[in-house]
Amino acid sequence: MGLLVEVKDNDDFVTPYNFSMVERGIYRSGFPDSSNFSFIETLNLRSIICLCPEPYPDENVKFLRSKNIRLFQFGIEGTKEPFVTVSKDTITEALKVLLDVRNHPILIHCRHGKHRTGCVVGCLRKLQNWCLPSVLEEYQRFAGAKARATDMKFIENYDISCLSQCLYGIIYRYVSHNRRLVYQEESVHQKRITSS
Repeated sequence: MGLLVEVKDNDDFVTPYNFSMVERGIYRSGFPDSSNFSFIETLNLRSIICLCPEPYPDENVKFLRSKNIRLFQFGIEGTKEPFVTVSKDTITEALKVLLDVRNHPILIHCRHGKHRTGCVVGCLRKLQNWCLPSVLEEYQRFAGAKARATDMKFIENYDISCLSQCLYGIIYRYVSHNRRLVYQEESVHQKRITSS
């Protein structure tokens, strides 16, 4: 006698356009819509970084609230014009959110998951010490024929040292009794034992 297992139809789970895992706990995609909500629910997200300047759609906001997912929106204009570049300060602020593991699992998206998302992921890869050709190859893989020289130049020139303060602000300290990351702002105090 065989074991009966209920299998959900794969059509129930539609990934957002250009969806991919960046690394454990970090995902990237194009703008999700209601057809993607069932799939997004399986990611158990804590946060979403949206890189579009337009107001977030009400339907998406309701979904995020129902799943207790935080939205971080950084309005970055597209860089279609040859002399328009991505804002270094805005990318840095988005990276600070992305680097804070308390926001993980996290999804980064823009309209198509190509250019603005590619810039954030490219700068993250530089921080992870990827060699520049690999960083740019990943950007081009997602951007396809629409890869932008201005975005690749931005990634190449982005100075990751501006994130050092952010990284030093998050202190990774393994506490064996409760197995969690402790952050500087959670200052752990130990009682001093004094002899009488």
